[in-house]
Amino acid sequence: MFAGQLALIVSAIFTGAAMYVSIVEQPARLMLDDRALLTEWKPSYKRGFAMQAPLAIIGFVLGLIAWWQIGQLLWLLGAIVLVANWPYTLLAIMPVNQKLMGMDPIETGSEVRNLIERWATLHAGRTALGGLATLIFLWASGR
Repeated sequence: MFAGQLALIVSAIFTGAAMYVSIVEQPARLMLDDRALLTEWKPSYKRGFAMQAPLAIIGFVLGLIAWWQIGQLLWLLGAIVLVANWPYTLLAIMPVNQKLMGMDPIETGSEVRNLIERWATLHAGRTALGGLATLIFLWASGR
């Protein structure tokens, strides 16, 4: 059961970080001009990715271990939902990330703001997946 509790904690940390970006960081960065907006987004994204990507994998592995130890399918379901952030990011968010990373802050226009707003909408999907995984792990913990 220890692996399951750790999976719940890791999933909650992932979700909290994603919520912070959506609720705090994104609205604050949108107050910047287009050049500063892109200049801030690039390193912020890299640091966020470096933190959240491993959390999704670690939570997935811990959820699998809990499922293997206990045999309860909720642990497997929570693990799958949490790791679904990887394909979601690669398929839905990565094209926007690549466009933004390829832009020069000096040559920005309104396209930057539109892309970062689009990115935020897509990022909310990551928050939702993390929140759902956390709820599933919580449900599994109570059974």
